[in-house]
Amino acid sequence: MSTLNDFIPKPYSHTLESGEFQWSAPSNIALVKYWGKKDNQIPANPSVSFTLNNCKTITKLAFTKKDISTSLNTDSDSFSFDLLFEGQPKEDFKPKIQKFLERIEVYLPFLKEYHFTIDTQNTFPHSSGIASSASGMAALAMNFMSLEKALNPAMTDAYFYQKASLLARLGSGSACRSIKGQVVVWGNQANIEGSTDLYGVEFPNEIHANFKNYQDTILLVDKGEKQVSSTVGHDLMHNHPYASSRFSQAHENLNALKAIFKSGDLDDFIKVVESEALTLHAMMMTSMPYFILMKPNTLQIINAIWKFRNETQIPVCFTLDAGANVHVLYPESVTEKVLQFIKDELVGYCQNGQYICDKIGNGAILL
Repeated sequence: MSTLNDFIPKPYSHTLESGEFQWSAPSNIALVKYWGKKDNQIPANPSVSFTLNNCKTITKLAFTKKDISTSLNTDSDSFSFDLLFEGQPKEDFKPKIQKFLERIEVYLPFLKEYHFTIDTQNTFPHSSGIASSASGMAALAMNFMSLEKALNPAMTDAYFYQKASLLARLGSGSACRSIKGQVVVWGNQANIEGSTDLYGVEFPNEIHANFKNYQDTILLVDKGEKQVSSTVGHDLMHNHPYASSRFSQAHENLNALKAIFKSGDLDDFIKVVESEALTLHAMMMTSMPYFILMKPNTLQIINAIWKFRNETQIPVCFTLDAGANVHVLYPESVTEKVLQFIKDELVGYCQNGQYICDKIGNGAILL
């Protein structure tokens, strides 16, 4: 089992003056939700997610070593970076990147030696209500790890991906589940080998054919800014009257999913996944201050899915993030029928009729 000290590097064997890397990293959708955290982005409970395929962030990192011999460059003891979003300077993202660099510098001691140009874009509409911090921080972490691997070519692949996930977590907790693997566990779970609070790991056990190429159609109910930031939302779990029960429930549900992934039981899968989604929102409704993140159309969609499932016995279900949008999950074998149902009955509840078809993917890709 790795400790944090394992990720603090020894002096590098190589040097690099300049260069660039480009990675894409996907978003992910939690089946067992991470809600509540301790210091240093440590989760209060374990979570498991499907990695998505189409909703991703593509980030190019260009870097040039600072010339600290010239009087113009007095910034050798500070971070130096430009940030472009879809080709345009994006000043309001910079404080988040600055904070990220401060958190990860102990693990990447070269960061102040370079000037970075971070050029990032999403394949999904910005402010669509899809969490872009997970994909964005994962893509950035992969680029920084590519630079570290260039400075230390002896690095193993296992270390590369573990450390990338650890770094991504320090930018956005759920980002650690967007690095590698189709089903990713984050957080210490006694009966899942290799699971840890420090980084996400590929689910190590058997997964039934029913879950291969699982589909996720994301219904964009509300594309506005998030009503409550993730940080504020997680903080609400401190002193929450039901927090300890919730954390126990997450362990139980992850244990149940472990058996479900092996058996392929879609009815039990639906029960766990929908219950987790509703519990997340119940925690928000019963916190102080309290929030209702669903919109009327969210509830209309949920009721329509339940009715359709009861009438057709097609194993389609929903999950939610901390917002109003609905992820419609279903096996690949029923894709045609579910998409027809979405077009016929659900698209009217989406803002501007917008939805995104996605499916399970494998994680970050070097471009």
